[in-house]
Amino acid sequence: MASSQTWLLRPLQERSTQIFLGVLFSALIVVTFLHLFMPQDSALHVSAYTVTLLGKYLCYALLAVAVDLVWGYLGILSLGHGAFFALGGYAMGMYLMRQIGDRGVYGDPVLPDFMVFLNWDTLPWYWQGFDMAWFAFIMVLLAPGLLALVFGFLAFRSRVTGVYLSIITQALTFALMLAFFRNEMGFGGNNGLTDFREILGFNLRSDATRLGLFIATGIALAIGYLICRGIVTSKLGRVSVACRDAEARTRFLGYRVERVQLFVFVVSAMLAGVAGALYVPQVGIINPSEFSPLFSIEIVVWVALGGRATLYGAVIGAILVNYAKTVFTGVMPDAWLFALGALFVLVTVFLPKGIAGLLQKRRKAKDEDTTTGQEATA
Repeated sequence: MASSQTWLLRPLQERSTQIFLGVLFSALIVVTFLHLFMPQDSALHVSAYTVTLLGKYLCYALLAVAVDLVWGYLGILSLGHGAFFALGGYAMGMYLMRQIGDRGVYGDPVLPDFMVFLNWDTLPWYWQGFDMAWFAFIMVLLAPGLLALVFGFLAFRSRVTGVYLSIITQALTFALMLAFFRNEMGFGGNNGLTDFREILGFNLRSDATRLGLFIATGIALAIGYLICRGIVTSKLGRVSVACRDAEARTRFLGYRVERVQLFVFVVSAMLAGVAGALYVPQVGIINPSEFSPLFSIEIVVWVALGGRATLYGAVIGAILVNYAKTVFTGVMPDAWLFALGALFVLVTVFLPKGIAGLLQKRRKAKDEDTTTGQEATA
C-alpha cells in the first residue's frame, strides 16, 4: 500500500507538476468567475461560446498528453491516436443519441433518427446498453483500450518499430475512417452522430451544463496528467525510457519490452478515449472526420511544438496551435494550414526541444546565474 501511495503521490512533489496544476485550476476558477459574475456587456465577461471553446482546447490538451506519453517516453510515434479519440467520442455519442428518445424528428423512442431514415427496423446489438450512462462510460475506456490491446499485442510481439509502426498506426485510423463512413455500419455514416439534447439529465444547450463540462474536462486533464507523471517517474517509466533509447540492450537485461510497450500504449489509448468522450458533448457532433490521418498528424505537431517528453509541453502546444487555428481560420481560412506548417518548420529548426525545452533552458540559465552569484558573495 505504501509503495502504491508513493507512486500516486510522487508527481505532486514535483515543482513542475505543482505549477501545472496551479495554473490549470487557477484558469478554471478565473473562467468560471468571469462567466458567472461578470455582466454580459462587460469586457471581462466570458461567454458560453468561449467556455465551450476553452473546453475543446482542454480536450485536445488531454489528447496531446496521451500522445506524448507514448512518443516522448516510449519512442513510439503513433499516427493513429485520432482513432482512439474518435472511438471514445463515438461511445459517448451513442449514449447521447439514446438519450434523445422520442424527441427526435421521427419520434421513435428507440431508434436514432438516422436509422429511421435508412429504414432500419431494429436497434443493432452493439447499440444495446448505451441508454445507460455507466455502460457508456465503461465503453469510453474499453473500446479504445481493447483496440490498442489487440493492435499493440500483434505489433509489439512482432517487434514492429520505427517508421513501419507509424505507418501501420496511420493505416489503422484510415481504415476505421473508411468503415465509419459507410451507412450500413450503423454509426450515422458521413453525417455522424449529432443533435444531442442532454447528458445525465442536464440540458446540453444550457450555459450551466457547458460550464460544468468545461470544469469536468479540466479535472480530467489534471487526473490524466497525474497518471502520466506517475508512470514516467516510476520504475516502469525508467524502463520505458530505456526501451526508447536502447531497446535491444533493455531486452538483453531481461526486461519484457513488449509488455512495457503494450501497457503504456493501452493507457495512452484510454486517455485519448476520455478526451474524445468529453469533446463530443461540448462540440455537439462526432463524425468520421475525427479518424482522419491528418488529424492524427496534427496531434503530433502539437506535441512537437510544445516539447516532447515533458507532458506539460504537450498541453502548451495543443492549446497554442488550436488557438492559432481558431484565429487563422477566421482571418485567412484558405491559408491556415500553410501557417501551421511554417510554424512547425520554424520550431523544428530553432526550437528542436519545443517551447518546454526553451523554458527549461531559461530556468537552467537562471539557476546557474543564481549559483554563480551566491558563490561570488561567499
